[in-house]
Amino acid sequence: MRFQFLGLILLAGAAAPAVAQPRPDSVERRVDRLEQQVRAVQRRVFPGGTAQFVEPEIGAETQTGPAPDTASGDALAGLNARVDSLETQLRNLIGQVEQQGYRMGQIEEQVARLRADLGAAQASRAAGPPAVSRPVIEAEAPPVQARPVPAAPAADGAEEAYNAGYRLWDQRRFAEAQAALDAAATRYPNSRWTSWMRNMQGRAYLDDNKPATAARILLANYQDNPRGERAADSLFYLGASLTRLNRRPEACRVYDELALVYPDMRDFIRTRLPEARAAARCTAAN
Repeated sequence: MRFQFLGLILLAGAAAPAVAQPRPDSVERRVDRLEQQVRAVQRRVFPGGTAQFVEPEIGAETQTGPAPDTASGDALAGLNARVDSLETQLRNLIGQVEQQGYRMGQIEEQVARLRADLGAAQASRAAGPPAVSRPVIEAEAPPVQARPVPAAPAADGAEEAYNAGYRLWDQRRFAEAQAALDAAATRYPNSRWTSWMRNMQGRAYLDDNKPATAARILLANYQDNPRGERAADSLFYLGASLTRLNRRPEACRVYDELALVYPDMRDFIRTRLPEARAAARCTAAN
C-alpha cells in the first residue's frame, strides 16, 4: 500500500514539469499574432498596397510536425525562420516609412518656396510698376527764342502766364506747373498761347509719371486746335505718353499722323522723332 501511494506521488511529480513547460503551439500563436500586427501596420502605412508581406518559408515538417506535447528541432527552426522573416519585414517597413518621411519633407520645402514666391509676386503687384526714367525727348524744354512776339496787351498777359507755368515746370515743380498752366489756359482760351499752355501742361503730367492724364490733355490740344503753334508738339508727346502706357501700336499711328499732317514740323521734334519711333518699336515711316 505504501509503495502504491509512493508511486502515485512520483507520477504526480513527474507530470508537474510537463504541465508547467510552455507548449510549442502557444509560441506559434504568438508568432501568428505578430504577423497579423505587421500586416495591420502595413495596411495603415501603405493603404494603397505598395508593400507586400513576405511569408516565412517553413518546411512541410512544421505543418505536419509532432504532437503539441512535444517540441521537435524542426518546429523550433520553423518558428525561428518566421521570426527572422518578421524582423526583416519590420526593417523594410521602417526603411519605407523613413523614405516617405524624407519625400514629405521635400514636398513641404517646395510648397514653402512656392508660397514665398507667390507672396513676393503679390507684393510686387500691390506696389505697382517700377518708375520709368524720363526719356530725353520729354526732358527738353521748348526754345525760348522761338516764342512769337504777342501783338496785343491781352496776349502779353497770356505770355506771362505761360512763362510762369514754364518756369515751374523747368524747376521740376510739376504739380504747381500743372495747376498754373491749366488756370492760364482757362483764363485765356482764345489766345495763341493757349496751344503752348496745354502742350506744356500735358508735358508736366508726363514728366510727373502720369502718362494717362498727359495723353488726354495732349490729344485734346491737338484735336481742339490743330492749327495751334504747339499742335504738332502735342502729337509728338502724345505718342510718348502712349509708349509709356505700353500702347505702342497706337503710339506708332500717332507718329505716322504727325509726319503726315505736319511735314513742316519744327526741327526740335523732327530730330527726335526717329528715336521716339524706335522706343515704340514702330516700322519704317510711310
